[in-house]
Amino acid sequence: MASSSQLPHTAWRRRGPLAWALWPLSLLYGALVRLRRALYAAGLLRRQHAGIPVIVVGNVIAGGAGKTPVTLAVVRHLQQCGLAVGIVSRGYGRSTQDCREARPDSPADSVGDEPALLARTSGAPVFVARARIDAVRALRAQYPATQVIVCDDGLQHLALARDVELCVFNDEGTGNGFLLPAGPLREPWPRKVDIVLHAGARPTGSAPAFALQRRLATHAHNGRGERIALTALRDQPLHALAAVARPADFFAMLQAQGLTLAVTEALPDHYNFESWSGMNSKAQALICTEKDAVKLWALRPEAWAVPLEISIAEGFFPALEQALSLSSKH
Repeated sequence: MASSSQLPHTAWRRRGPLAWALWPLSLLYGALVRLRRALYAAGLLRRQHAGIPVIVVGNVIAGGAGKTPVTLAVVRHLQQCGLAVGIVSRGYGRSTQDCREARPDSPADSVGDEPALLARTSGAPVFVARARIDAVRALRAQYPATQVIVCDDGLQHLALARDVELCVFNDEGTGNGFLLPAGPLREPWPRKVDIVLHAGARPTGSAPAFALQRRLATHAHNGRGERIALTALRDQPLHALAAVARPADFFAMLQAQGLTLAVTEALPDHYNFESWSGMNSKAQALICTEKDAVKLWALRPEAWAVPLEISIAEGFFPALEQALSLSSKH
């Protein structure tokens, strides 16, 4: 049986009774989405440009699609190309409201878990603000040599003008094809984007599309700077914890690595662990996602975090470079 946190995702997979009951509300939602886009297209709502190329990595579905690992992969590729890259994000789930830099040692509750993770792993400057253009301006003021901005999430944040849009889909694709709340879509699909990345079947649409595969790294690391091979954890019962949009995926990937999960604990996405009661037995090793670890390590530095790695079909990065090159000529 699906938990209450997973119920919407379960209902969104097909056009069942619940989806049809919510369908009239999805029509209203869709009308509001189209009105908002029309206001931006007419110039009645203002788009602002960063002054340098902007790549937005986002999705059109509610819930996790793997945007942050794609953002990290894009940033690392551009860095390898010799470009100075900056990252901006809203910083969802943080306790602060201002525009600020996410540093490698920033507490996740002050900048958001995903920006905190990106700051620790990307080597790029990361700024967060509700209005992404504010984050861009602050980043460029602090790091004037920045040549390109990658926005983690924000496909629907139309106030920030963008040069390249990457749309990421998980293995459920567009689900039942309905808009929220009857389905998972934040906006009608297909819609114009520059590139699509998909973990499942290729979604409809004319944009170039590339298959995306997610897998766990073969090692884990903890807040004490220690590292361990996953194979070394196979002979002990583990307490697996995930506060992500699709925790069952993480648990399944751990089990596919031959790990024994004595306990699986699914918590709400972006959970801050302030009210977490901890484990019943400290005899079990605790294992979690890297996104959780940036918050959990303050309480349990011995917790093992397993990085999520992705591989993208050949041709994606040349297509990205071409899209970026073409956009810079307009």
